[in-house]
Amino acid sequence: MNRNSLRFLSVGLLLAAVACGDDDGGSGGAGSVSSGTGGAGGTGGSADGGGGGGDGGGGASTPGGSGAVDTGVYRNLFVENGRTQDEVNAKITAAWDHLFKGDPAQEAVYFEQEENDNGPLAQIRDIASEDVRSEGMSYGMMIAVQTDHQAEFDALWNWAKTYMFHADETHPAYGYFSWQMNFDGTPLDEMPAPDGEEYFATALYFASGRWGNGEGIYNYRAEADRLLDLMKNRPEITGESFGNGETRTTTGSTLFNTENHQIRFTPDTGNFETNGDHTDPSYHLPAFYEIWAKYGPEADRAFWSEAAEVSRGYFHLAAHPETGLTPDYANFDGTPKAASWKPESVDFRFDAWRTAMNWSVDWAWWAKDERQQELSDRIQAFFEAQGAEYGNQFTLDGEALSADHSSGLVAMNAAASLAAKDPRSADFVQALWDLDPPSGQYRYYDGMLYFMALLHVGGQFQAYAPQ
Repeated sequence: MNRNSLRFLSVGLLLAAVACGDDDGGSGGAGSVSSGTGGAGGTGGSADGGGGGGDGGGGASTPGGSGAVDTGVYRNLFVENGRTQDEVNAKITAAWDHLFKGDPAQEAVYFEQEENDNGPLAQIRDIASEDVRSEGMSYGMMIAVQTDHQAEFDALWNWAKTYMFHADETHPAYGYFSWQMNFDGTPLDEMPAPDGEEYFATALYFASGRWGNGEGIYNYRAEADRLLDLMKNRPEITGESFGNGETRTTTGSTLFNTENHQIRFTPDTGNFETNGDHTDPSYHLPAFYEIWAKYGPEADRAFWSEAAEVSRGYFHLAAHPETGLTPDYANFDGTPKAASWKPESVDFRFDAWRTAMNWSVDWAWWAKDERQQELSDRIQAFFEAQGAEYGNQFTLDGEALSADHSSGLVAMNAAASLAAKDPRSADFVQALWDLDPPSGQYRYYDGMLYFMALLHVGGQFQAYAPQ
C-alpha cells in the first residue's frame, strides 16, 4: 500500500484505446437479472439468474452479451480438464478447512476474536507481516460469500467496521477503512488502500443477493451503497492521520480520480505532492464496476459503466506488448510508476500478479473486450517459456528478478485461463490443481489468491444480484 502519478490521460483517449482494435469486441450488456440457483457453491440470488459452476462447460465467452453474468454459465475449467464436479467441490472444501479452520500455527489465516454488541468478530491475518490488512479482510469476505459461509462473513465485516472503519467526519479517511492494523485492532496506517474498499463493496452486494439484508451493519446493500457513494463523491477532508509510526496532517480525497474514471493508489493527497496522483493496475476491477453500474446508487451508474470501459482500455496500456507483464504501480496513462518509497514498483512484483486475473474475470463475466483473450495468451506464453518452476518477479520485458516460485502467482496464471484461447491454458489450470493449500509463514497472500483462483477456475465465483 502507498501512492502517486504524473500525466493524466483523458477519458476520451482511454476510451479510444478501448475501441482501437476492438471492432468485434461487441457491446455485451448486463442483460436481465433475476433470482435463481447459483452454481455448485449453493443456492442464492445469482445475478445471472441461473446455473453456473455445477457442471462446468459452456465454452469460452463471446462478445454480445454472452458472458457468464448474462448466460448463467460460469465455466468450470477443472471439469473441462477432466475432473469431476465432486472432485472440484472437495478441492474447494479442503481449501476452506485449511485456511479458515486449520492449524493456527501453520495453516489458518482466519482467526476468531471476542464478541461485541454486533456479534462475533474475526480477522484475516498476514502471518509474515504480523498485521491485518483491508485487502485480506475484503478477500476473506468475498471467499465467504462465494462459499456460502455467512457467519464467517459477518464476523469479518464486524471486525472491519469495529476497528478499521473511520466514522469520524473530520478524519482524512472518513468513510473508508484503515489499510493496516495490528492484531489487537490498533492502527499501523489509518489511510486506505482502495482495493480493499472495492472488494468490501462488491462482497456486500453479493451478500445481499445471496442471503438478503439484515439490520444495522448487516444491512449489506445499504452498507455497500454508502461505501460506493463515498468512494466517488466524498469531499476532501483535511485532518490528522496516523501511519508509519507518526501522526501527520494530510488531506484525503475520493478513491477514484473522477476526471479519468480510474481507481487511485491512495486518496492521500499529501502523497501526491511527492509522487503524484497514480494508480495500481491490479486495482482495476471492471468486472466489479459493471455490477456497480447495475446496482450501485443510481446517480453514479453511468460513471461506473464508463469506469469499466476505461479500465479495459487501461490493461492494454499497462501490459508489456511482448510479455503481457504489468507493473506494480503505474501512471494513469499506463506507464510504470517508480514510487519514492518503492522504486521497484516499475517491475512485475507481488501486486501485479493479480492483474491477469482481473482482465480474465472481466472477460469471463461480461465478454466486452476480445483483446483480453490476447492478453492472457501473451502472459501465459511468457510464463510457459520460463519453465514450470518460474520465478515470481520480473522486469516488464522479462528479466528474472527472483528465483522464488510462488503458489499465489501460479494461481493467478491459472485464472488467466478464463480468457486464454491457446491450448496451453489447460497446463496452467492443471498447475493450480496440483497445488496444496499454502502453509507456513507466507500462507496469507498466497492462500487468498489460491482460494480465489480455485473459485474462479472452478466456476464457483459468481455474481449475486443484491436485494
